[in-house]
Amino acid sequence: MARYTDAVCRLCRREGQKLFLKGDRCYTDKCAADRRPYPPGQHGQGRVRTSEYGIQLREKQKAKRYYGVLERQFRGYYEIAHKRAGKTGENLLSILETRLDNTVYRLGFAMSRAEARQLVLHGHFQVNGKKVNIPSFQVKPGMIISIKEKSRGLDKIKAVIEANAFRQPPKWLEYDATALVAKVLASPSREDIDMPIEEQLIVEHYSR
Repeated sequence: MARYTDAVCRLCRREGQKLFLKGDRCYTDKCAADRRPYPPGQHGQGRVRTSEYGIQLREKQKAKRYYGVLERQFRGYYEIAHKRAGKTGENLLSILETRLDNTVYRLGFAMSRAEARQLVLHGHFQVNGKKVNIPSFQVKPGMIISIKEKSRGLDKIKAVIEANAFRQPPKWLEYDATALVAKVLASPSREDIDMPIEEQLIVEHYSR
């Protein structure tokens, strides 16, 4: 399974904004994007000329890095979104948003999407009562997401849930904090996705 294994703080610096890839560290003064607010590399502080293609590319890269998806899979999602009825860009974001690892993050079961991905891979979650350990699994309206009974007592999971008690899940998810169970109410609309992504630029990039 391919995944990015280098320093993730470089990704935030390259995109020129926080992508919140390291959880609570991103909110402290240790955040590399705050300490060095310029692209990595020896030419990072030089003048950069950005073309129309470059703007589109950066938006696509930013979306990939937010959701922790590599190019081949991201392109596959775009093809699926393009074939669906409606706006391709909004369809793409909806597909990314309904990945199981992102859903786990949105529910406050993890401090970052990378941590959510790891928890899913380790088999700590169930969908409709069955264990699912595939981070890219697509959740659909009516599905029930829960933490496995054996996993609920783990110190790490309890600490994360307590730390994220303030986090409100998006409208397309219904969460019972007492039972640690969530239900997918609907497919997320663009208004439900609070990501600073201009999806039309991604569509234009792949339409070239």
